[in-house]
Amino acid sequence: MTTPLQSADAPLAALLRAAAIAPLDSTAWLRVTGPDRLRWLNGMVTNHIQQLAPGAGCYNFALNAQGQIQADLTAFLLEDSILLETSRDQIAKLLAHLDRFIIMDDVELADITAQRSGLLLAGPNASRLLTAIGLSAGPTEPLQRTPLTWRAAAVDLIHAHSPLVPRFELWADSATIAALTADLIAAGAIAVSPESLEDLRILEGTPRYGTDISDRNLPQETAPIGVPSRALHFTKGCYLGQEIVERIHSRGGVHRAFAGFVLTGPQPTPGTVLEAEGKPAGELTSVAAISLPDQPAPIQLALGIIRRETMANAQARNLTLTYPGGTATPIALPYAVP
Repeated sequence: MTTPLQSADAPLAALLRAAAIAPLDSTAWLRVTGPDRLRWLNGMVTNHIQQLAPGAGCYNFALNAQGQIQADLTAFLLEDSILLETSRDQIAKLLAHLDRFIIMDDVELADITAQRSGLLLAGPNASRLLTAIGLSAGPTEPLQRTPLTWRAAAVDLIHAHSPLVPRFELWADSATIAALTADLIAAGAIAVSPESLEDLRILEGTPRYGTDISDRNLPQETAPIGVPSRALHFTKGCYLGQEIVERIHSRGGVHRAFAGFVLTGPQPTPGTVLEAEGKPAGELTSVAAISLPDQPAPIQLALGIIRRETMANAQARNLTLTYPGGTATPIALPYAVP
């Protein structure tokens, strides 16, 4: 009998049951400097930058005046600057968007993506492996950045957002990241592919900008019904797009919501329309057949956007949601991994 880490689903099993590593090649960074940086950025994003303690971070949306999402990012407060973590496919758009609103402010933006390399370490054993190679896991709170020294090299450790399993990011020069990778593999970490990380993302129910959400979406459409968005702060004061966000908040919500589904039938492609009683009701945005450890067959999971009225009817009237050739059953997120 094979163990989970010996079977064909070993990479995902490592993420869910042990520890896995992967390069953070798709991540980008902006540095915000200047005397006005804190006040200015607080007026540009949806979360409360000014209440962060040094080293702490928070997840944000950057909106336009109509309240539509232009990018997502995580902001980390440093003593002399603010670091913005986003994806490489958003960096140019985000930089242009923010730069447009530097009017009389003493603020400078710099793309520093090329200055550091990153490594993801995730899984229940991640903290133990960090200790094994001589690094402290640091604070247990999510979105904390801790500067460390490892073999005389500077390493930034980030305790990242982790709905299912502990997740850490290590940032350093390329040679140090290569050495960290080798030591973590020697300590028992398994290298995993982008496909395994995508399976984990779908299990977590974490929406990706450009895939599950876009500049057509409003912030409150990116969280499941009844779940507050971790990107929004409702008492911090004014910011770009805040009037729309507050109007939605005070008047009872939006017409669409983010959701997860178990699928039965042929695997659809992203963009497939969901129907209820023969009428369009939503759209599947991320789809995967996922082989979970110790399970006899893959499960088909999807993320998507659905009309709130349809979701309420599906729950109250046992209404069936369909797509061509199959059915979609709403589930709570993150997925309850056995």
